[in-house]
Amino acid sequence: MHLHDFWFVLIAFLWTGYFFLEGFDFGIGVLTKLLARDRRERRVLINTIGPVWDGNEVWLISAAGATFAAFPEWYATLFSGFYLPMLLILLCLIVRGVAFEYRHKRDEERWQTNWERAIFWTSLATPVLWGVIFGNMVRGVKIDADKNYVGSLLDLLNPYAILGGLAMLALFTFHGAVFASLKTVGPIRDRARVMASFLGMIAAGLALVFMVWTQIDKGDGKSLVALVVSAVALAVALVANMLGREGWSFAFSGLTIAALVVMLFLTLFPNVMPSSLNESWNLTVTNASSSPYTLKIMTWLTVFAAPLVMLYQAWTYWVFRKRIGTQHIADAH
Repeated sequence: MHLHDFWFVLIAFLWTGYFFLEGFDFGIGVLTKLLARDRRERRVLINTIGPVWDGNEVWLISAAGATFAAFPEWYATLFSGFYLPMLLILLCLIVRGVAFEYRHKRDEERWQTNWERAIFWTSLATPVLWGVIFGNMVRGVKIDADKNYVGSLLDLLNPYAILGGLAMLALFTFHGAVFASLKTVGPIRDRARVMASFLGMIAAGLALVFMVWTQIDKGDGKSLVALVVSAVALAVALVANMLGREGWSFAFSGLTIAALVVMLFLTLFPNVMPSSLNESWNLTVTNASSSPYTLKIMTWLTVFAAPLVMLYQAWTYWVFRKRIGTQHIADAH
């Protein structure tokens, strides 16, 4: 395997990890309005991700940094061509992070309500935007011979990409509902399981149509395997949820998202951004990569650093593994 192929696989792994972890994170944010009945229950949901949400975003930083270093042409075209969606995602992540930290700083009703609304809307918008971006990456965008994006914002708002955004939102919200049932006790846990069944059916419909469309348009044998794995994992997650096996349900809902992301990257390879104007203008792992020496240095650094980061994050999840309920939430001052 060439180093540029290895780094494509590594970047795919980082995006997969990000969507697996941040998926339930965003899902919990959406459920603060859909599932919680009062402020105490919203505090329960937010506390389930309180110790880990910022750590989950490390995967995004790593994926973006790896893309910048390993495939500078890919990074430049992606972040310039998708400037507005990327800017909106950045704003959502900033506002969302501030909302988590500032929500409890004052006891006024209006203050806390506004920050809780910010958590909901930013958690809802970000998955849709990521789905639109990845949908366009797979579908192909207007890239010219100089590797520049020459399309408009309206070109990004096509039916395939919008379907990808809705499928991503539905899957993340389902993933979050399963996580809520895994991490809570009492009535909120029971309602989370019921809502997970409902959301899972919606996610199944949207995701299946999106994956079949992708397979027909861009897929091959390998992507078909990923499609089947994703579909079967979602079915198992739904059954496990109905049986009250939250741990298994969460694992397979995460596998559903992971297999979907893997499918998207399989349909891309060896391209990183196809051109809809001319196939010879596609950005590939070869013409968009850094020099072999740069990739070699990066590989050695990653071999030592990545396992330490993953071990630390796994330890964080282990420390905060216990369930919580409304009885664990102190009364507001």
